[in-house]
Amino acid sequence: MDSLAIPTEHCADADAFLADMKAGLLARPRHVSPKYFYDAAGSELFDRICALPEYYPMRTELGILKQHAVEMADMMGSDIDLVEFGAGSMLKVRLLLDAFPRQACSCRYVPIDISGDHLHAAAEQLTADFPSLPVYPVVADYTALTTLPGLGSAMRRRAGFFPGSTIGNMSPVEALGFLTQAAGLLNGGGLLIGVDLVKDPTLLHAAYNDAQGVTAAFNLNLLKRANQELGADFDLDGFAHHALYHPTYHRVEMHLVSKQKQCVTLAGIRHTFDEGESIHTENSHKYTVDGFRELAARAGFSPEAVWVDDDHMFSVHWLSAH
Repeated sequence: MDSLAIPTEHCADADAFLADMKAGLLARPRHVSPKYFYDAAGSELFDRICALPEYYPMRTELGILKQHAVEMADMMGSDIDLVEFGAGSMLKVRLLLDAFPRQACSCRYVPIDISGDHLHAAAEQLTADFPSLPVYPVVADYTALTTLPGLGSAMRRRAGFFPGSTIGNMSPVEALGFLTQAAGLLNGGGLLIGVDLVKDPTLLHAAYNDAQGVTAAFNLNLLKRANQELGADFDLDGFAHHALYHPTYHRVEMHLVSKQKQCVTLAGIRHTFDEGESIHTENSHKYTVDGFRELAARAGFSPEAVWVDDDHMFSVHWLSAH
């Protein structure tokens, strides 16, 4: 497996985590970026979430990809650099790789993820399963990338892959910024992106408040990370996971709610929480098909094909970046 030397400023590190955590706790309302969910433990918990019966996005998107992977690979082209934003366990990209015509395909795979250990472990497994595929893992915050490291040869056409409706974790302004940035990175190619759709709030509540408590553990793992890596003293039993849907904003919000009045110290600063006060950890915005296509067009893409499951739960879009 090939590797790339990534500039230090692109690597997730304790300094960035500390700075963002300090700023988020001082803000009102308090908040922390969801990108800090994804250390090794958080990535493993997210993989467990994706397998839960309540969590429809994973199985629905997989169904769409399995049914239409050949069409999608056709649009991407075979002589490409396939760039996956937030690669995680690299499960879904396998469906695309299997769909490329093996004899004609000379693509290279560039997975980008903030969790280095998880990224490299997944890349090693992918290389074992696809031994002829050049894999170039990039440990980085993909939302902050304005360029990609060189791959040692002339730049090819780039096709981006952004599954899982991770775009929903961004505010509409952030989503527009990311898509604009991606359109520049992928100039000449395009982006295949998964987008969750507006639906019955009952289904959304179940998906983000699973009966096994895996999503709760995933949310609380952020505080565990802060204790272990930043020397904070969060009482993990003093906070509870809470997720709710706001129909006005078409988004699910995840919070960590203080169960009682308490104090937390981080980097020498004491923060007092009242009972019921929360740290806002994630948004998950839902879109209509037309609404997302309009957003992509504003970012500089040309929306082309879109695939939707029979129950209209989830969508996958091909956006041209010519």
